[in-house]
Amino acid sequence: MSNPGKKIAKKVMEHAPEPVKDKVKEKVKEKVVDDFQDNVQDGIQSKVTEASEKLERTKEENADQVHSKAEDAKEKVQDVLLSVREKLGNAKEAGEEFQEKMSSSNKSRTKIKGVTDIKSSMDIKSSTQIKRSENIKSSKNIKSMTS
Repeated sequence: MSNPGKKIAKKVMEHAPEPVKDKVKEKVKEKVVDDFQDNVQDGIQSKVTEASEKLERTKEENADQVHSKAEDAKEKVQDVLLSVREKLGNAKEAGEEFQEKMSSSNKSRTKIKGVTDIKSSMDIKSSTQIKRSENIKSSKNIKSMTS
């Protein structure tokens, strides 16, 4: 109990008649205990309320930080995925170019004649197979555009 309360209790005890002093003393003790309990309860309640408000503020700040960090992480992941996609596209193009070069080099190899492709003496035309002047087409044999 506060100092003014103690002073008042002492004054009441001094001026109270003798037969009532015991009852007054008990009532004063009860009042002091009640006041003390109320003060303690109010103090604890205010501390709990203050802690609750602080916890709420901290919770909101953390939530804001988590959302901003998540947004940053999302952007970084998207950037990485885009760069990977670009690199894969470049690798695909390089692979296609490599395949083209390989296939074109294979085609050029098929143009080289082997031993079996060389003509023999049997394939050479004889003098009877050579065209004569009668077999050569003239301008009369050429089709015209009007036909």
